[in-house]
Amino acid sequence: MDDLNDFYSPAAKRANIATVQSAGSAELHEVDIRNPDAVDRVFENYKPTVVFHLAARAGVRPSLEQPLLYEETNVRGTTVLLEAARKFAVRKFLFASSSSIYGIANQVPFLESDSVNLPVSPYAATKIAGEKLCFTWSHLYGLPVICLRFFTVYGPRQRPDLAIHKFTQLIEEGRPIPFFGDGFSGRDYTYIDDILDGLTAALYYESRYEIFNLGNSHPVRLGELVETLEAALGRKASINRQPDQLGDVPITYADISKAARLLGFRPKVLFPEGIARFVRWYREREAV
Repeated sequence: MDDLNDFYSPAAKRANIATVQSAGSAELHEVDIRNPDAVDRVFENYKPTVVFHLAARAGVRPSLEQPLLYEETNVRGTTVLLEAARKFAVRKFLFASSSSIYGIANQVPFLESDSVNLPVSPYAATKIAGEKLCFTWSHLYGLPVICLRFFTVYGPRQRPDLAIHKFTQLIEEGRPIPFFGDGFSGRDYTYIDDILDGLTAALYYESRYEIFNLGNSHPVRLGELVETLEAALGRKASINRQPDQLGDVPITYADISKAARLLGFRPKVLFPEGIARFVRWYREREAV
């Protein structure tokens, strides 16, 4: 289910979905998860045993501009899906949470047991709310739920507004990239294949309610990101320095010991290799 909204090009989304459909049996339903009647019709038709809830209005900075839309989609939408899962006896519900919920943490790396009461963006607050709703449905109705806190996922088909995709396009086109702050902010970039390994492991993990970090556990500075992209692209970046942005945090850094112990989660793709793979995908797509 996807509403194919215009957060970025619906045509690009359809192309991504076509890639999925070419790999196996998959059907698209253009559904807004805020609409319980439309969601229920899909559940009634398919009687799913597992729900991967990856739908959301994503992004920290856009959530500052449209907080009500983020609340409606991420909080109400999650509630609609949880209620459909209850009504149609789903056996497992996997929820895509976010490293953003840790806010301005006073210790690193981030542990699942850390307090998450200080979100610094509407997006982060909606993801905390989603986790709490998941716990409530699990507690009240026995719905097995696993919340997966993703740490800056990248790779082929990454959203075009995110730094790696955006910077790659701008450097290729010879345009300046926006460089926020002093370049020492760090992000725990995690390659998509590793995230999918974590999702698959979580699918087969038996638990009433659990939370796992899925990250690479090796934060990369903004300056290092730019240098790695320059090396992969064979081009120098033009830098447009800007102040730190509201809603941004200085670092994200996953402690993945719990996921390693219980899920066997061990990221395999090192950052330079992941960037090289992304650049290859980007250039092959642009050449078509």
